[in-house]
Amino acid sequence: MKGPWFVETLAVNGDVLHRHQLAQLPIRLGRGYDNDVILDDAHVAPQHAVVELGAAGAPVLRDLGSRNGVVHKGRRSQSVLLDGDTVVRLGHTSLRVRPADHPVAPELLDRTMHRWEGALPGFAGVLLVGAVSLFLMWLADTQSFELIRYLQAVAYGLGAALLWSGMWAFANRLFGRHARLGRHLFIFGCGAAALTLYRLGTSALGYAWSLEPLTRYGSHVAIALVAGMVWFHLATVRPQRTRRFGFICVALGLLGSGLAFIANEQRSGRLGDELYMSVLMPPELRASRDHSVDEFMGQVGAMKARLDVERASKDKDEGDG
Repeated sequence: MKGPWFVETLAVNGDVLHRHQLAQLPIRLGRGYDNDVILDDAHVAPQHAVVELGAAGAPVLRDLGSRNGVVHKGRRSQSVLLDGDTVVRLGHTSLRVRPADHPVAPELLDRTMHRWEGALPGFAGVLLVGAVSLFLMWLADTQSFELIRYLQAVAYGLGAALLWSGMWAFANRLFGRHARLGRHLFIFGCGAAALTLYRLGTSALGYAWSLEPLTRYGSHVAIALVAGMVWFHLATVRPQRTRRFGFICVALGLLGSGLAFIANEQRSGRLGDELYMSVLMPPELRASRDHSVDEFMGQVGAMKARLDVERASKDKDEGDG
């Protein structure tokens, strides 16, 4: 096995932080300045380990009697056989050693959409969040106009957007090298706008056409939209695992819907979120035909007759018992 050799120090997610090229073995590793690779880690000994050819002709990493040792797969070892993909830990530093002819993975298809990074998507996401916050405040405002209340609504909305997107950006930086805060803000803004439009649209359609299922089971569509937001966030963090993330988000959505059904059943004895329409709108929006009082009283009479029959049958069964 000919040189050169490469010692790669790795991040927590497995990405390469530094790559050191050495012409030949042995390679001395440690914190001291007389090593071939100097590890700036307070938990590494001045002369910590050495990489040399083993008896079988393969490289072996050997501990030089350090206090914290060489850790491989969670266990401390005196020596570890290196195959190019073997990751060992010296102190708090993870590394691997590879020869120049080590095969590399094929080139990945770029799915990161670089044009949707930085300030442009972030600004668009902030505008969406601000617009949604102002619109919802306008709908709910029943008092005289006060600018401070609208500014507070925008501040709360932007605070929630920055908190949510910041957590995803931190995960993106940890597992994907780049934070991509702008794209995560855009995803949050689009999700907030979609949830708002669905809520208003289904309320208007349900009120206009008496489509009560649109509001009775609206929480499940909201759960699906949130699961879709999570998928876009995950696909931004690790775009090469979109299919796996899709299965995960579908499973989470189904779990959330199941929990919503159970909560509704325990709370009210029915599966729907609402018994009747939860939003009242101007009568001009009604598109269904009006029902007369006589028709209503006829339905009440039919209901009364059915209840009387059930009550009589119940009394008869109790008397026979």
